Amino acid sequence: MLHLPNSMIQKRTVVTANKSLLKPLLLIFLCFVLHLKLHSEETHLLFPDVLMQGISYDIGIHLPPELVNPQDSLQISVNSIPVTAFRDGDNYYFEHTFRQNGVLMVNGPGFSVSREVQPVPLWLSVFPPLIAIIFALLLKEVFSALFIGLLFGTALIAWYGGSHMLVAVFEGMFRIVDTYIAQSLVDEGHISIIVFSMLIGGMVHIITRNGGMNGVVDKLSRYARSPRSGQLVTWFLGVAIFFDDYANTLVVGNTMRPVADRLKISREKLAYVVDSTAAPIAAIAFVTTWIGAELSYIQSGTEAIGIEENAYSVFFHSLAYSFYPIFTLGFMLILILRKRDFGPMRKAEQKARAGEAPNSTDDQSKIAAESDFKVEDGIKARWYNALIPVLVIIFGTLAGLLYTGWDSAVWNDETLSFFRKISIIIGGADSYKALLWSSLSGVLVAVTLSIAQRLLNLQECMGSLIEGFKTMLTAIVILVLAWSIALLTEHMHTATYISNLMVEIAVSPFLIPFITFILAALVAFSTGSSWGTMAILYPLILPAGWLISQNAGLDHETSMALFYNVVSTVLAGSVLGDHCSPISDTTILSSLASGCNHLAHVRTQIPYAISVGVVSLAFGTLPSAWGISSWILFPSGLFVLYLTISVFGKKEGLENTAPSCKQMDTPKSEH
Repeated sequence: MLHLPNSMIQKRTVVTANKSLLKPLLLIFLCFVLHLKLHSEETHLLFPDVLMQGISYDIGIHLPPELVNPQDSLQISVNSIPVTAFRDGDNYYFEHTFRQNGVLMVNGPGFSVSREVQPVPLWLSVFPPLIAIIFALLLKEVFSALFIGLLFGTALIAWYGGSHMLVAVFEGMFRIVDTYIAQSLVDEGHISIIVFSMLIGGMVHIITRNGGMNGVVDKLSRYARSPRSGQLVTWFLGVAIFFDDYANTLVVGNTMRPVADRLKISREKLAYVVDSTAAPIAAIAFVTTWIGAELSYIQSGTEAIGIEENAYSVFFHSLAYSFYPIFTLGFMLILILRKRDFGPMRKAEQKARAGEAPNSTDDQSKIAAESDFKVEDGIKARWYNALIPVLVIIFGTLAGLLYTGWDSAVWNDETLSFFRKISIIIGGADSYKALLWSSLSGVLVAVTLSIAQRLLNLQECMGSLIEGFKTMLTAIVILVLAWSIALLTEHMHTATYISNLMVEIAVSPFLIPFITFILAALVAFSTGSSWGTMAILYPLILPAGWLISQNAGLDHETSMALFYNVVSTVLAGSVLGDHCSPISDTTILSSLASGCNHLAHVRTQIPYAISVGVVSLAFGTLPSAWGISSWILFPSGLFVLYLTISVFGKKEGLENTAPSCKQMDTPKSEH
């Protein structure tokens, strides 16, 4: 008798067992396929993924081939009410509004089909963004807040769809990834924004590592010869490095700190100038790391309400209402030129002029703040290595906008002014292509300059590029979560509920910019994030504000003016709250980069920020909503700020006690 080894017997047993299991599995699979085949041939109703009460939906009817009517319409009854369904492909569709839970019964020639429906109450649609705001306030962190808001909404949809509560939570969690995040990333515009933001971040890192930005700072710091001129140079640098608020804060603060100490400018004043130029200029400049996010939110808003206008064009129009960022820059300039201060800032300046030691931060934090933007030893700082790539991006973007939006008929129309022609051409341009082309060109130019001068080799350039990409990761994660919650609120018709609620309580559409500014400032103060505030509010406020304007019967021109105003006030309120928040990233970085005690920076900056915020509301946002021209409001607001400084600001104790030009060397960067 032949005896097989145990290993062969075990292997044969496993194979036999696998074959015995394969048959029932194959049978189950065939039954499943047959079920799908039969179901596809049966009459059944087609529903959207999300059903909300009080919202009209197109409900589909799938009929087997023998019941398909050759005509384009079909007479049916829906819950005993005669309705006409229209053919689209192989299915028929009819419009229906779900008012409450119940059974939807559809009868037609040769068929009868029904389905139990449980639509989500419309008032629940406000909870996902509301929960995101509440958790942002509680957790002081925007990532988990946005995720929790998303999870609540998706789980709610699954629960009303018939799933058990625990199952609905898991279904909602999976739907965040496979539906909302996936659909957000599939969008071509969203991908363009991510790529653009990464390229800008990479370029900023390269021109910092090759000494370009230090060269710009060193060039200008030579003109800092007194406390006033030192502050002016700092202000000008903050405006000049407009393309990224983080780079602005870290580079200007770290480089001007020894200059400020030498000129007896307080660390608090330096931190204020650094902080209050970084975000405002990045928010209103048209080629920055912020612009991608801003255009994305604007584009989503215009698509949601059906406005056929380019996002870049909307952004340009909204600048006429950007009162807080522009007033902040003007307020600082007046303070510096008039050599006046008030409140806690004046006390800090008096101490600095008297020669008291600066109220500085700890060295470890300062080193951490400098590390990401440190220039290698031995690299000569050349200003043009930063200026040339930045100019390439600026003029490249303009060229791209003109190229993609060019219309010879508009250009040859003699009835239009030059600026109107440019506005129309840019309004019809592909802004995403222009930004991608220019940002890639800026990176290539920065790399070429670095290698050609042997400042960095190719490996170091690529390493800097990747490090620059990493600096944008936080912003990109916020963007993706923001796009996802915007898509969820669109599916749940949150804007419809908010606008209906505001109509019921008779909120004037002219108060929407004012309310938006206050709300954005509060959310940004609580979360410490301008980006997070924009992510939460833009998807809600833009559609709601537009619907309120339409329900109030305003004409298109007035509605668009209010729309532009709301676009700017979300951003302006976010920047104000960011300036006042002790947990704001740019506020913290400003303290660290300037070597200032963080709480001292917050305490001295808040009175200035609130003063500008009040003037922005009273002499900008409110009157502009009622139609008063920005050409009147900007000079008026700046004049009021001038009077405020003249009345409350004092020169005493702020005399120029800094060493003269002959007594001090030309200031050099610490890097």
